[in-house]
Amino acid sequence: MTHPIPKILRLDIGGQPLSWLSWQQAVVYYCLGKIAWTAGDNVFDIQGGTNRITGMTSSMQVNSIIATKGRNRRKHARSKIPPLCNESLFLRDQQLCIYCGSEFPTGLLTRDHVMPLSRGGKDCWSNVVAACTACNTRKGGRTPEQAGMPLLAIPFVPNHAEYLVLSNRRILADQMAFLKAQFHNHGRMLKQ
Repeated sequence: MTHPIPKILRLDIGGQPLSWLSWQQAVVYYCLGKIAWTAGDNVFDIQGGTNRITGMTSSMQVNSIIATKGRNRRKHARSKIPPLCNESLFLRDQQLCIYCGSEFPTGLLTRDHVMPLSRGGKDCWSNVVAACTACNTRKGGRTPEQAGMPLLAIPFVPNHAEYLVLSNRRILADQMAFLKAQFHNHGRMLKQ
């Protein structure tokens, strides 16, 4: 049984991460001559169809990290705020309740608004944290200070490289090393 090929990390020509591609999408860039340069330790051999005239099978090598030529439709991807969803939020907070510090599976975590919506808080990355159901219920419509429940980590807006990590669960080591070099240091150490 062959293992499925993981997603390919697409960069702009300057080396800024843009998106994840399927191997099929990456092959299109190769065929169109739109690859500026490649990086990474992983190279995948892609087998194509058989030419009916020659009987030869086509093949191509695809790198795990590719930089593409041309204009990118997603200008300023680094400056855009990534979309907020619970799955990405829980990954950002490492599956931990930011109030009690315990680790929980996704199904037992909730999105808590540090400044409650009822008090004018916003539903945005910098105002939400992962919380277990018990802590979220205990905090209720109060601020962490009012509830006597200090945050163990400060909520932050992930940059585009961090968001790409949050949006793909099967990242190769070379891709992770490339993306980690662009992470911000958010000082997210949990208090002991």
